[in-house]
Amino acid sequence: MSDVRIAGGAMTPFNRRKDASSWRDWCLSAFTDALADAALMAGDIDALMVASESDFFSLQLNPAALIADELGLRRIRVQRVEGGGATGHLAVQAGAALVSSGQARRVAVLGVEASASHLDGASVGGLYSLSYDAWSEGESGIGSASIYALSALAFMAETGATSEDFARIAARNRQNARHNRFAHLPLDVTEADVLASAPVSTPYRRLDCSPLSDGAACVILAASQDLPEGPGRARLAGMGVANDRVRLGDRAHPGCFTAKGVALRAALAQAGCAVDQIGLAEVYDSFSGAQLQALQALGLTADPLAAERDGQFTVEGALPVNLSGGLLGQGAPVGATGVAQVLAAAQQLEGRYPGLRPARAPRFALVDTHGGIATLCAVSIVEAPR
Repeated sequence: MSDVRIAGGAMTPFNRRKDASSWRDWCLSAFTDALADAALMAGDIDALMVASESDFFSLQLNPAALIADELGLRRIRVQRVEGGGATGHLAVQAGAALVSSGQARRVAVLGVEASASHLDGASVGGLYSLSYDAWSEGESGIGSASIYALSALAFMAETGATSEDFARIAARNRQNARHNRFAHLPLDVTEADVLASAPVSTPYRRLDCSPLSDGAACVILAASQDLPEGPGRARLAGMGVANDRVRLGDRAHPGCFTAKGVALRAALAQAGCAVDQIGLAEVYDSFSGAQLQALQALGLTADPLAAERDGQFTVEGALPVNLSGGLLGQGAPVGATGVAQVLAAAQQLEGRYPGLRPARAPRFALVDTHGGIATLCAVSIVEAPR
């Protein structure tokens, strides 16, 4: 694709807000800091992409127009993007398409969700069940954890993965998050702590699950010629999206996140990158097992389970995964999640990530998200400045 740069970005802390602030405040904070990071002014922005999964969280229909007004953006292109858990990531891709096609010069992509403090946990869980088929799963009372657990059990039967493997991932991502000042759950926990936490839905326990979070994140996208003079910025080199059957039981392999591999191949082709050139990944770990399922579907290593057990996905390993802490550690305000993942990957490649990072940044990083249970999958390839 053409030269689309991640000119700058910022995020608020992902947490459960108890300070009487609102999602409007978080949007303004992330946007203002992102502009400063990109050395731009609000008047330089000619398009705004808003990522917001649910009107129930914001209690605001047409949030994009309202957010543009709150940010002081006038008479520019404004639209909202929604795609379940992939919402923020899809908004980044939509913004990149505007820049790449010449329809906009500088695009602000702003993701936000108030999913932790506005509603009680049971209500949020009920809403998230509508991310599947509302006529079947949604009205049956089955929740996200149970659907993910069914898929994880199928994955375990096919691959030999164990609860211990999942617990190792959950503990490591929370430990990674301890280096991230924006993280919701930067916990000093061990594999044993995860295995001892309260059962949720077999094989998952409480510490295998990502939290409900509040927060916002923003990135500014632009072509190189539309950026001010300064240090080089990472390039959004390739993008891919693919879908799968909505109902888990309709899939030939319910334990496999097949659409992720399709999305990855599209992104690699656009980036002109081979899979073995990817040296860093931020993947969608809504549950601990989902991280391993994602890595299997993406095919970043020949045997992801063996690679996990061999330590290849740690900060010292050949392919560090979720150094931000992922959803498990950093948190998961859905509209903001994918935006924050793209920002983390870009800053890692630029050598300026304010958290845990490998000793030597690779040339290419991967960002992976999905809505539903890998029903709508988005993959992007980010390239380091050259």
